[in-house]
Amino acid sequence: MTPLLVIVGAMAGAPLRLLAERLAVARRGAGSVVGTVAVNVAGSAVLGFLLGVADVPAWVLALVGTGFCGTLTTFSTLGADVVRLGEQRRTGAAAAYLGGTLVLGIGAAAAAYGAAGLL
Repeated sequence: MTPLLVIVGAMAGAPLRLLAERLAVARRGAGSVVGTVAVNVAGSAVLGFLLGVADVPAWVLALVGTGFCGTLTTFSTLGADVVRLGEQRRTGAAAAYLGGTLVLGIGAAAAAYGAAGLL
């Protein structure tokens, strides 16, 4: 049953990931990293909230945590974007993107975790 829950969660997360990327490219042009930052920060917040809720059933973790958040967020695109920016000799932009994503993602997860604890 768990693999099916992961698949169902992925069926929601993956299209949202694609939509965010397409919106970012449409608004900011090819090579924009805004879509990747947005989905990574949003996914971090969702997962942080989920983990902050007491006694979350395992099936919810599989559905939302692994399936949805796992396909919504993308570490591989973050890595590829940083390498691409480095190849373009835009090391400042690469460092800011990497550092900003980490700070925003961890901050969103921590804030959501704390908010869930207040419920």
